[in-house]
Amino acid sequence: MKKSVIAIIVVLLAAFLALNATFTVKENEYACTVRFSKIIETTDTAGLHVKIPFVDSVKYFTKATQLYDIPPSEVLTSDKQNMTVDCYILWSISDPKLFYQTLGSTSVAEQRLDALTYNELKTVMGTLAQADIINMEDGAKRNEIYENIATDVDVLAKTYGIRVEDVKIKQFDLPESNLNAVYNRMISERNQMAEKYTADGNYEASIIRNDVDKQVNIIVSDAKADAAKLEAEGEQEYMRLLAEAYDTNDKKDFYEFTLALDALKASLNGDEKTVILDGNSELARILMGGE
Repeated sequence: MKKSVIAIIVVLLAAFLALNATFTVKENEYACTVRFSKIIETTDTAGLHVKIPFVDSVKYFTKATQLYDIPPSEVLTSDKQNMTVDCYILWSISDPKLFYQTLGSTSVAEQRLDALTYNELKTVMGTLAQADIINMEDGAKRNEIYENIATDVDVLAKTYGIRVEDVKIKQFDLPESNLNAVYNRMISERNQMAEKYTADGNYEASIIRNDVDKQVNIIVSDAKADAAKLEAEGEQEYMRLLAEAYDTNDKKDFYEFTLALDALKASLNGDEKTVILDGNSELARILMGGE
């Protein structure tokens, strides 16, 4: 019985020692074996690894890209204007041993990256005027500034075993003290541009309207001239046809008679049925039954 208990204790002790003599590394992490506060081995090979139990400890660091949202900070432009910059940084651990020796933890690394990025932003923004930053409409130029900042911060961060992958500026803000003044200036500039565009548009419109009016007058004038010519030709043709139709005295008398009847008919349209005719009128002679 006593031997059985001892055997069980030995087995448990062996199992405990075995558990403490091994550690597991995942695919997306580094593992640093630490012995008496010194790193004696670093590995990123996934699987089971061996260490000295109760003597060695293991420090894990992720391989993944990490995002650190840097708190907004103020920078001074080349024309001595304050601006608030809100940005973030994408970073990862490139040398876990150096990272552990110089920083030791992610929180300390973020503090160091905060300082490095702010100093670089302060340097770069100090070369640009506030108006250039506000009106920076060229995306290629803006991306070039980001890349230069990221490159410079990456060079500095390598001494801590960090690789800086990107630095992006989310927003430029103006301090409350001069926010309204800048907005008013921007509104005034936009209004001036709008007035210029409006004036240019009105000028072009007046030129177009004058040209259209000129073309309309020419077309109307030509049309009236053509109409007058056609009317004259029509009257001439009408008179020619009348002359051909009434080429004898009898025909002429008949034509004059029909015209007189038309005139009489037109005069009897109203309620008044009295017609006053001259005694020498041919129509009166005919109506009175004269020869």
